[in-house]
Order: sequence, then structure tokens, then C-alpha cells
Amino acid sequence: MRIELHNRDYDRLSSDYIMLKDKYEVLSQRVRSMQSSIKNKNEALYKQKIKFEEQLAEKDLIIKELTNKLVHAEALLNHDSTNTGKPTSQTPYSKNKHIPNSRPKNTGKQKGGQPGHTKHQMEIPDGLDVTEVVEHGADDPNLQCPKCGSREYISTGEKITKTEVSVVVKVVRTEHVFWKYRCADCGTVFHSEIPPYLKENCQYGSDLKSLALSLVNTGNVPINKISSFFSGITNEVLTPSEGFISKLQRIYALKLESFKNDLLAILIQRPLIYWDDTVIFVNTARACLRFYGDESIAYYTAHEHKDMDSLLEDNVLTVLTAETKVMHDHNRVNYNKEFCFKNIECNIHLERDCQKNTDDTGHDWSTALIKLISKTMDERKVLIDKGVCAFDRNYENAFFEEVKACLAKGTEQYNTDFSNDKNRYGASFEKALITRIQEYSDNYFAWVKDFSIPTTNNLSERALRGVKSHLKISGQFESIDRAKDYAIFRTYLETCRRNKINEFKALSRLCNNNPYTVQEIFSSPSPKT
Repeated sequence: MRIELHNRDYDRLSSDYIMLKDKYEVLSQRVRSMQSSIKNKNEALYKQKIKFEEQLAEKDLIIKELTNKLVHAEALLNHDSTNTGKPTSQTPYSKNKHIPNSRPKNTGKQKGGQPGHTKHQMEIPDGLDVTEVVEHGADDPNLQCPKCGSREYISTGEKITKTEVSVVVKVVRTEHVFWKYRCADCGTVFHSEIPPYLKENCQYGSDLKSLALSLVNTGNVPINKISSFFSGITNEVLTPSEGFISKLQRIYALKLESFKNDLLAILIQRPLIYWDDTVIFVNTARACLRFYGDESIAYYTAHEHKDMDSLLEDNVLTVLTAETKVMHDHNRVNYNKEFCFKNIECNIHLERDCQKNTDDTGHDWSTALIKLISKTMDERKVLIDKGVCAFDRNYENAFFEEVKACLAKGTEQYNTDFSNDKNRYGASFEKALITRIQEYSDNYFAWVKDFSIPTTNNLSERALRGVKSHLKISGQFESIDRAKDYAIFRTYLETCRRNKINEFKALSRLCNNNPYTVQEIFSSPSPKT
């Protein structure tokens, strides 16, 4: 009986065990299914998380890039003549135009002529110089007494004279007669010698040629407008063709080749030379026009490319000695091993770069450096006016220590703001500026130790200003040969002007085949005009 009960219990327990086992397997399978589902969901969520993080990172990059572009755009809007090489004519409408003024500030003096300044006005010509007299008297229908309005009056015999000086263009036709002769011995018929400039039966005279060349090279007038100009002032009697005016440029440029070569021989002997170049356009392509010179010499060259080869072709910098000082804008080509002259850097360009850095980054070290340079220049000018030729040694040392302090502060500000973001707008420029000043400190600030050294390259800037005006008005050159002709004329005319020779008189002599020579210009301090 007891055995049967045990068997029944065993069967029941076995049945329960099997049932529980089946339930366990079902539950285990459901758990595994849920685990797999959760795992898949986790993997999907993880992938979504990664994708979302990538999207966030991409958006951060886009935001950063757009921020840099915005900063760049704002910087470009703030660029003017104070922080870049832009001319004042390109000042944005939203900014006040900066007018450079080297006069000392806070002098208390008003603009214009000061008290006691002699008024400049035209002198009244002598009676013999008067070419025409116009009398205004009783035949004037509007003449009446200003007090009572009466038209009855008698002359007092006294007069008031006012002189008007003007210019009248008169077409002059000169006929040159060359008589023929018969040789009494052999019967040969011949005539007196005809000058080469009277090649044609009828040609334009030297005065018209001089005026045409003056309009092209000093007035920057386009050739097509010169024709209409002559037509207008001569009442359509004379209308030189564009081809004739263009040919004039070539003919007389060739006559100035010897002048240019002789001037170069003097230029390379000067102890201080300024040089600079600017972009011109030749038949829509970028080319280069270059200036070398000083206060009395202006030497220009033109090239298809603004590169080292064109500098070597000029044969100016390559022949200078170690004693020659050359003032220029910062360009590493000046430190080429082909050259051995002493380099002097322009401080106006340095101040512009410092101002650009301040405007772009907001860092004040560059502003402090500008103030230091300007203050030292002003103090140097005061000493020069007093006849002093140098700062004392302590002043020099203090100046260079202040420069080092500015650069150290600049490095600190750069590392603080840009150490983790070197691609931010303005970062690379600031780094390059600090490195450049450190490397070329002696070249930038040689004027602190030697008062005979200039502080800026403004002389070159002024020499090339006319070239920029030519581009604005007349546009591009049709060929590099025409650009070289223009450079030769600029060499001749600007050198004459710097030596107080009137440019039109210089052209008049050129067109009469008797141009000023280099020996004539530099044989005396003030050549006759």
C-alpha cells in the first residue's frame, strides 16, 4: 500500500516536473527572444546615437565655418586704407574716409593759411603784355546810377581795370621752302637739305606732337579721346588719327633709350634706392610695372610677369653693393642670395598690417606697437629739426625692449585665443606677422639707429600713383611693348619733373629731336626750364 502511494507521488511529481520543464523552456525561449529584441533595439539606438553625434559634430563644424566666414566678411567690410593697401577712394560708404595727414596734431592752428601768410595770386601784366582791350562804358544798355537810377551821366576820366588771362588755340600752317639749284660746273640740279622730320609733303608739327604725348603720358587720356580733343579745340580743322598718336609713342620712346640707359648708370651709384611694383593689365592679362629711384631719379620698367626673372632682367638690384640701402615693402625676394644690398622695410605697411591684425583679432598688442612706432617717429622728427642726428643709446635700447614686450604679449594672446583653433580667421595672419617682425626687426627699425634712413616707402607709392590713375582712366595696354614705351616716357618725364623741369617743355624738346640728357639734368642743381 505504501509502495503504491510512493509510486503515485512519483508519477505526479514527474508529471509536474515535465510540465514545469516545458513552461521553463517556453519562458526561456521568450526571454531569449526578448533579449535578442532588446539587443537589436540597443544596437539600433547605439547606431542612432553615433549618427546623431556625427550630425552634431558636422553641425558644429558648419557653425564654426559659418562663424569664421562671418568674421571674415566683417573684417573685409572693415578693411580700408588704414589696415590694408586699399586706396582711400575705395573706402566703404559706411566708413569715414581716412585722409592721411603728416602734420603734427593738437597744435591749436586752424586749417589753411596761417596769419601773416602771403596770399598767392596772379600778377597783373604790364601794358605791353596786354593783347586785347575790351572797354565797358556808355554803350552798356544796363548802365545807370546805382543810387537814383538815372541814365544821364558824364565820364570822370578815371577807370578801373580787371585783367583776364586765357589761352586761344590757333592752327598754324608753316610752309617750308627749299629752293632748287643747278650746279654751274656739272649741271646737276639739287636743293637745300630737308630735315628728316619733314619727310612727308604735309605732317603735324612738334607742338601738336608734344601736346598729344603729354595728354597720353601725363594726362592719362585715352588715345581715342585725344583725337576728339584736337578736333574740338581746332574747330574740326585737325583730327589726328588714333594710329598716328599710337605711332608717336613708339617713335619717341625709341629716342629715349639712351636716356634710360644713362639714367640707370647713375641710379645704381646712389647710396639709397627706393623700389616697388604694381599690377597692370596687358590685353586682359596681369603684368607688372616697376619703379626704382630716389628724390631726383625715377626709373620705370614693365614686364609680363611679376617675378624674380623680371627683377634680374632689370639689372638694378643685382648690381648694387653691400653699402647700398634699399627701401621696399616686405617681400622675401629682396633677401634672395642674388642680392647683397642692405634691406630697409617700410613702416607704413607694417602699421597697416598691425591695424589689420587689431581689427581682425581684437588683440591690442599690435595697437601698442603702432603707438610706439608713431611716437618714436614724431620724436625723431623733432630731433632732426633741432639738428640732432641720433637717439641716445638708452633710448634705442628702451625702444627695442618695448618692441620685444609687444611681440611677447602678442604671442601670449595668440596662444590663449588660437591654440585650440588655429584655423580661425586672423590666426594665421597674426602668427605670420609676429614671426616676421621678430625675424626682420633690424630691417624694420634701422631708422631708430640711423636718422639718415627713411621710415617709409612712400616715395615709391607716390611714383606709382600715376600708373594706377592711368589704369583707371585709360585701362589696359594693348601689348607689353606699349607698356614698356609708357615706362620709358614715365622715366623721362618724372625724372625731369623731380629736377624742376616742366614736363611739357621736356616733351617739346623731345619732339624737336633735342631731349634733355642725363648729363644736362644732373650737371647743375636746378636745370633751366
